[in-house]
Amino acid sequence: MLQNTGKLAGRTLFITGASRGIGKAIALKAAKDGANIVIAAKTAEVHPKLPGTIYTAAEEIEAVGGKALPCLVDVRDEEQISEAVKKAVKTFGGIDILINNASAINLTGTLDTPMKKVDLMMSVNSRGTYLTSKLCIPYLKKSANGHILNLSPPLNMNPVWFKNHCAYTMAKYGMSMCVLGMAEEFMGEIAVNALWPKTAIHTAAMDMLGGSEVSSQCRKPEIMADAAYAIFCRPKSFTGNFVIDEEFLQAEGIRDFDVYAVEPGHPLLPDFFLDEDPVSLAKKMQDYGATPKFEAGKQQVSATAQGPVAETFKAIEGALTAEVVKSTAGVYQFELSGDHPGTWYIDLKNGNGCTGQGSFPGKADVQMNMSSDDFVKMFSGKMKPTLAFMSGRLKIKGDMTLAIKLEKLMSQLKSKL
Repeated sequence: MLQNTGKLAGRTLFITGASRGIGKAIALKAAKDGANIVIAAKTAEVHPKLPGTIYTAAEEIEAVGGKALPCLVDVRDEEQISEAVKKAVKTFGGIDILINNASAINLTGTLDTPMKKVDLMMSVNSRGTYLTSKLCIPYLKKSANGHILNLSPPLNMNPVWFKNHCAYTMAKYGMSMCVLGMAEEFMGEIAVNALWPKTAIHTAAMDMLGGSEVSSQCRKPEIMADAAYAIFCRPKSFTGNFVIDEEFLQAEGIRDFDVYAVEPGHPLLPDFFLDEDPVSLAKKMQDYGATPKFEAGKQQVSATAQGPVAETFKAIEGALTAEVVKSTAGVYQFELSGDHPGTWYIDLKNGNGCTGQGSFPGKADVQMNMSSDDFVKMFSGKMKPTLAFMSGRLKIKGDMTLAIKLEKLMSQLKSKL
């Protein structure tokens, strides 16, 4: 891991979303140098599913040698950001580094994304980054080595990164466009860069998105904290860069990356937006054995139904339990094409669960379109849902939170099929 050098001692970092996850990891890394940390986040009370508040983060920061200023901030609220900036300047005398970490995510297609979700992502990701930067820049310009760091990806224009979650990509790329524009606008005054992980990072939000099982395929937030620290130690002439954590740390002399893994030696899940050839990426994920937990009734399957699809559904129904239904709470409908076309469903919301042929008699939570051959391969463990999804062979509509549970369900049922 990257060693602290003391270069951030006495410097003030304003971090949005710093009560947990990557934001807090960056805060703790800087705090070990004796830095001042402004925790600009909206969690003041304990969340039922997410750990940490601005106050518990402040305690951790001070415990490792930093000074903390917890500020209740929703980055959509201009007045709250402005007040936090004023408090930071009053308390610490200025702002040296801004980390735009706060972000909202919803991985759904255009027709399945409510405008409320679109507005949230645009307001937090793009507008929140722009607004927080705008309010901090007057003070960053006064710093001897002012930095803005946005946690956002390189601007990869491959359509695959738009077609399945267009709104999220636009909102996230808005953060990256702030890097492009502001790096040029404030050249010589402030360094403006982006940082993005090469692999998935394990956070509480990732657990909510993909289940706790996904952690083994992730790295810890500390890899992003180390990369951010190294960026802040660069002069402000280092600007306009889209930094990938692993590549940057390799250039810093880091060779052992197992120390960042949740489970050293386990295959890792590549992150979004990095591979220009999504089919190649999907194959790579399958070859390495790494796959995300994808957020990807009452009519029984006829005993006379024949073929691999029918046999798979019969086996699924025989393996269902009340526990599986309780942990899933969703209805999946499958529109299959190819050699064995048809419509099928799995009801994991009612009673002890069941499968059926035809449309679900009600509203399905998730609809999945794929070939019958791919369906059988996925439930037999011969194909990862990630491969099908990333290459466009699996299309998902509906509740992505439930869709992500698909692979967890498969792993529970596979041994019984």
